[in-house]
This record gives sequence, structure tokens and C-alpha cells, in this order.
Amino acid sequence: MKFNSLCVHAGNNPDETGARQIPIHQSASFIFKDTNHAANLFSLKELGYIYSRLTNPTISALQEKMSFLEGGVGAVACSSGHAAQLIAFHNLLQSGDEFIASKKLYGGSINQFKNSFKQYGWKVNFVDIDDMEDIQNNINDKTKFIFAESISNPHAAICDIKKLSDIAHKNQIPLIIDNTIATCYLIKPIEHGADIVINSTTKFLTGNGSSVGGVVIDSGNFDWSQGGKFPLLTQGDPSYHGLKFFETCKNMAFTFRSIAVGLRDLGAVMSPMNAFLTMLGIETLPLRMKRHCENAIEVAKYLEKHDKISWVQYPGLKDNNYYNIASNYLKNGFGAVFTFGIKGGFDKGKKLVESVKLFSHLANVGDSRSLIIHPSSTTHSQLSDKEKAESGASDDVIRLSIGIEDIDDIISDLSQALDQI
Repeated sequence: MKFNSLCVHAGNNPDETGARQIPIHQSASFIFKDTNHAANLFSLKELGYIYSRLTNPTISALQEKMSFLEGGVGAVACSSGHAAQLIAFHNLLQSGDEFIASKKLYGGSINQFKNSFKQYGWKVNFVDIDDMEDIQNNINDKTKFIFAESISNPHAAICDIKKLSDIAHKNQIPLIIDNTIATCYLIKPIEHGADIVINSTTKFLTGNGSSVGGVVIDSGNFDWSQGGKFPLLTQGDPSYHGLKFFETCKNMAFTFRSIAVGLRDLGAVMSPMNAFLTMLGIETLPLRMKRHCENAIEVAKYLEKHDKISWVQYPGLKDNNYYNIASNYLKNGFGAVFTFGIKGGFDKGKKLVESVKLFSHLANVGDSRSLIIHPSSTTHSQLSDKEKAESGASDDVIRLSIGIEDIDDIISDLSQALDQI
């Protein structure tokens, strides 16, 4: 099936009742056939449902859909995008290990990496993701992976996935790409060499702000045995009496350990209801993303010409420094989340945010509604001034997430708000 059809049909198979829509299996646990069946499930000798902290039929359907859409061998749905990052990293990092991450990230991820993960003994080294030499110079014997956003939030920077993949694989480590802002509609990172893909399903995948979730997709392409760098996947797991995930599960090792150990012990599982809502959203993903992107480029062109705007950072504009790389990687549009600078700085930006009527002022992106926020005082407020500047969230920056409303109404609202400053 092609992409549009997969969005509708993948993972959505009628059950024995004949229900065409995936049922919401709102059950904490599941009946065993007998004691042998129960024992086999717990020892991973047999696949099936035990407890919804591990697996659930509704969640499994979403995982199957996302695996198909991103081109992976397996997927793990989690309670949020941050939970997805925790589950993925938990497979690879032990105390004392390090990883490389782009400076151009969502502020919450920067905080998670440098503060909360520090408590686990995991060290992040932030780099200029456009500078391959800087990346290579920061890789050492303790480095376990490279992490970047395909389209960064809020800066809308486009990373060169192929070059990042080449550096990662040269050093026998995987490349992890957060594909939240682009989604698999604009780019499939695995096709360009990424090994693991992460999405916050809260955003464009669900598309209406109704549910929170995340998903980790495993390409199945990385050889976890090389270099002896990933003992959690290659050495015996004590909780399963010495089971070696890579030896036993082969190219599904990352996925199986994410569930059998990660979800089991960290409990960061998506709810069946949120899995259901996310699947409903994905059915219309291509239709929505097409409109999001069409609207976004028109808004960017409008702002670029406005005398109260100092700059616009949107990769779809031909004079943007990411235009060429974006044109190479993004085949269906240039995304719908971007920033611009308003003359007069913070005070004028605050006035603009408080003057819009159609736009919603809230901390989310990827909604069917158009959204606006001042990142420096909100989503990136816990960063230093230097970190804000590096991530694209200085005081003069306004972030827009362009919705699917009529383009004339979107521009009219921005116009009347700009008239008031």
C-alpha cells in the first residue's frame, strides 16, 4: 500500500466482532489460557497480552501503524514524547555513558537531557548539528548515539540525516532522529540512514490537541553487537535469567527490550484511549499536513514582507539558509512550525501574542488550529540566554504553528494584531 492508504488501513484490522474501527481495549490485564500460557508469556517464550503496562491490543495496533509508516520493524508507544526519549535511551545508556545532541532542540528536551538524565549518570554533549567536524570531535569511547530533530523546534533548522548517519555509523553508534515536526508525511528518516525514530504523537500525528503520547520506531538495521558498546542489548539480562535480547530477538532486539524492560520498569506506557485517538488522527494526516504546509509558506511570505518583522526563519523561503537541504529531504512541503523576529523585541512580541484572536496562545504545536507563543518566556524559559540563542529562542522570537483554517483568516488575524503594536 502507498502512504495515504497506510495512514487509513495499517494496524486497523477488523476483530472477531467485525468492528471496522479499532476497539478501545480499556482493560488493565488479560485472561491466561492456563498456567503454562501465563508462564510462557512472563518468560517471553510466547507473545501475548499480560498487563497494559506492557502490551495492549489497541496500543499494539498503533505501534503496527507507526512501524509501517516510518518504515521500521517495530514500534513502542509511550505516555509522551519525553517518555519515548527515556524509553529509547534506557536501552542504550548506563551510568557514565554519554551521547551527542543538537543544540537546536525543543527546550523541554534540552532540560531533560542536561538535568534529569544527569541524575542517571547520563551525560549529554551538545553540538552544532550543522558542523560535522564539531560532532566528530565530541565523540569519544563513552558516546552511545547521536540525537537530532529532523526539523527543529522552534528554529525550523533541517538536519542532514545522511551525513549524521555516516558519522554515527563510522563510529559504530546509532543515529536517533526526533521526527515530530516533520512527521513521516514530509520525511522518513530511516530511508536516509537513521536507526531509531522518535515522535511526540501529541502533535501532528493526532492533530487536534486531544491526547498526549510518544512513539519509538526501530529500523531494525543497526548491529547492536558491534564494538561491544551496547551490553544492555547483547549481554544476559538478569531479570530474564540471562536472556540476551540481540541474540534471541535479532533485529527486533531494541523493540522487545523497550517493552520487556523499559515499559515494565519505567511504566511510561500510552493509554488505550490515547492510542485510539492517535490512530483516528493519523487517518487524516496526509490531508492535514498538506494544508498545514500550504498555509505555512503563505504566512511566511506575508511576514517576510511586513515592515514590523525583522526576519523570518522558515526553510521554505528561497533565501533561507536551510532551503537547499530542505528541498533535498522534504518532498511534500516545508513544515508548519517556524519562528520570526519582531522589531521592538520582547515587549512588542508580548503585545502581538495578546492581540491575536483566531490564533490560540498555548504550549503545543501540530494542532488543526493555528497556535502562537513566545518561546523565551515559556517553552525555553528554563534555559540560559546562550542556550536560548543556540536553540533559536531569543527574546525577540515568536513561534507559530500554522493550522488548517482558511489562509485568508490566518493572515487577517496576524495583520490586525500587527496593526496594534
